[in-house]
Amino acid sequence: MTATVHHHTHDLRARRIGIDTYQELVVFMRADCHVCRSEGFESQARVKISAGKRTIIATLNVVHGDLLEMNEAGLSESAWAELNVHEGQRLVIDHAEPIESFSSVRAKIYGQRMSGPQIAAIVTDVAAGRYSNIEIAAFLTACAGGHMAHGETVALTRAMVNSGSTLSWNRSLVVDKHCIGGLPGNRTTPIVVAIATAAGLTMPKTSSRAITSPAGTADVMEMLAPVQLDLKTMRRVVEAEGGCVVWGGGMDLSPADDILIRVERPLDFDSNDQLVASVLSKKVAAGSTHVVIDIPVGPTAKIRSADAAKALASRLQVVGSETGLIVHALETDGTQPVGRGIGPALEAHDVLAVLRGEAGAPRDLRDRALALAAAVLEIAGRHPHGAAIEALDLLESGAAWKKFQAICEAQGGMREPPRAKHRRDFKSTITGTIRAVENRKLARVAKLAGAPRAVAAGLELHVGVGSRVEKGQPLFTLYAEAPGELSYASSYASQTVGIFEIG
Repeated sequence: MTATVHHHTHDLRARRIGIDTYQELVVFMRADCHVCRSEGFESQARVKISAGKRTIIATLNVVHGDLLEMNEAGLSESAWAELNVHEGQRLVIDHAEPIESFSSVRAKIYGQRMSGPQIAAIVTDVAAGRYSNIEIAAFLTACAGGHMAHGETVALTRAMVNSGSTLSWNRSLVVDKHCIGGLPGNRTTPIVVAIATAAGLTMPKTSSRAITSPAGTADVMEMLAPVQLDLKTMRRVVEAEGGCVVWGGGMDLSPADDILIRVERPLDFDSNDQLVASVLSKKVAAGSTHVVIDIPVGPTAKIRSADAAKALASRLQVVGSETGLIVHALETDGTQPVGRGIGPALEAHDVLAVLRGEAGAPRDLRDRALALAAAVLEIAGRHPHGAAIEALDLLESGAAWKKFQAICEAQGGMREPPRAKHRRDFKSTITGTIRAVENRKLARVAKLAGAPRAVAAGLELHVGVGSRVEKGQPLFTLYAEAPGELSYASSYASQTVGIFEIG
């Protein structure tokens, strides 16, 4: 008599369960399924999942109860998209191989310096999705607080460039501009690109969407033209018009940086070394040769003091020179939002008002964009005084507006940004002068109103620092696409002290 041997196969059936884990790849399995029992998998285990020729490393969340059938593995939205599977498809599940590069992270935690090859191995594994969020957080923590040597920052920058694709434009001069961030409504990029390309410069601008802010440059530009272009289309636009403003997320430029930022933002680390590597790796990967960096400084901006701004500017310039970039850092006013709108569509209206030369265009946004555009022209070789005059002439003559329209048409067609249906004015309760504005609280109001997901939501400022206001005068108008969101944001704005300091 022959005994029958039953072999458990390490496979389950794919099920899409509609859970958004942002960009983290997560798999859900029953605690009592045969895979978990035979392999001893527990929550937070890293598992390898294969479907046909595609493989991912995912973090396991264990399910107790009947959410899943015994033979099912639930996939988060990001894991589902990455594996590109269909409902019920067979998934082969196994242990993920140990990450050898993580030993370098452990050594860094205990104060050892990382070599270039060690950093390259870490970044390669991060970009390949082998690190969990917890392991990424450990790496970020080990490098934060000034614990990275200059050579480590340079090595990190180079490794992040090499983690993805790089662009080449066959030109000796390719300009770019970047803002450190932390300032609501500071939407100068589309205006600067319009002026720079009208001046004959090449400026292929890849921008990001909002992560924690009410709007990113790509979100605002999307109110005016398509931004989700593939590389071939982007090249066609740049060849035709000299520049573009597109979403960089689909370009595979320094993809490790996107993963690090995803984990870094909730930790709220203030690390110049990681910031420098993040910014410069994107610029090098995009094929830039000359970059202007806008560093807003203010008590509620990302950079709080002039000393911190100078230290950051110096680091950007030194690391930039070692990675083939000429960097010019510009310290700017970060005490209050720039422009009137905060939110994708509202900021797009501001951009159009400046480019069209409308009488009511926000003066601060116009002046700031002109200063940055002049810096871009100067770094490209124009005489300093002549650069400022040229930037102003290109804007006032309508040449920048004409070029911007051409770029929008080349990207897929220009459109007018929408307006929200629901609004509410918030008025001053006293007479006095605006002494300060709390950037972060204003940004939170706009986000609670639905921005950036609800593209027409946000707020429009009517006053700024130094403005004289009367009791009952509107300070800002809140916009929302749904009554519930208007009510939700209004409740926060009404109960929050210190959004405006009026003396």
